[in-house]
Amino acid sequence: MNLRDLEYLVALGDHGNYGRAAAACGVSQPTLSTQVKKLEAALGCALVERSGRQTMLTPAGEQIAGRARRMLGHGEAIRRIAEQARDPRSGSLRLGIFPTLAPYLLPHVVPQLRQDLPELDLLLVEERTPELLAGLRGGSLDAVVLAGPLTEPGLRVEPLFREDFVLAVPPGHPLAGQGPVGAEVLGRESVLLLEDGHCLRDQALDVCRSSGAVEMDGFRATSLETLRHMVAAGIGVTLMPRMAVERPGGPGGIEIVEFAAPAPHRDIVLAWRASSVQGDLMPELADLLRRVPEQLATPAV
Repeated sequence: MNLRDLEYLVALGDHGNYGRAAAACGVSQPTLSTQVKKLEAALGCALVERSGRQTMLTPAGEQIAGRARRMLGHGEAIRRIAEQARDPRSGSLRLGIFPTLAPYLLPHVVPQLRQDLPELDLLLVEERTPELLAGLRGGSLDAVVLAGPLTEPGLRVEPLFREDFVLAVPPGHPLAGQGPVGAEVLGRESVLLLEDGHCLRDQALDVCRSSGAVEMDGFRATSLETLRHMVAAGIGVTLMPRMAVERPGGPGGIEIVEFAAPAPHRDIVLAWRASSVQGDLMPELADLLRRVPEQLATPAV
């Protein structure tokens, strides 16, 4: 029994078909079938139910495949440790970013990342903050970009930049076209917010509480683009990060009102495990991630 044979069994359980499992493993179907049979012989029990085109694992096969997935994960971790020890700027890095930042930040920084770290295979994952932190703690992510402050034990944190919020209002709104306004103007508005789980919701709620604003009842958006469309339709107003409105084609059917200084803002940080073998790479990664146009964010110093 070896890790490769366990990989074949896991693929067979995942795909339920010898042909698709073999393709996923990069081998021929006869090779995969033969090795699975050898694994059954070595273990002395049936691992696969074979009935026509549908292939299922037996109860024993399911249990063994479950443990095999963990073993394969440990094997991959060992390979990555050796790879990163040889050259921290090569191999792969799994970077998580939350969804109200990822689509607006990445176009500005990924080309430079590719140029400066050509040997690094950057795998980008977009999830909400709780899932990103869970992935970082569990090892499925190597680093995450989050809104600070972040004081979780066992993590290293590098400040990236400060991104101001702006007020998005419908065309023709009384505030449209006005100069910088104080946050207290929100006290006269019904504010549209994201649903629970988005860190931007918590940040916007803090601003609303301090200004006396109230959240519009009965509506919570799933994304910034949903908020944008609702504002454009005249349903209400909302807070949006500057990068989300400073984009090609303009803000998209809404009017942008600047806040007077000090504007509401969010502080963006890069975090990674203190024990990470890629720790030496993280300051360089942080420097690349903070290279956004100066009109969009203020780099941390």
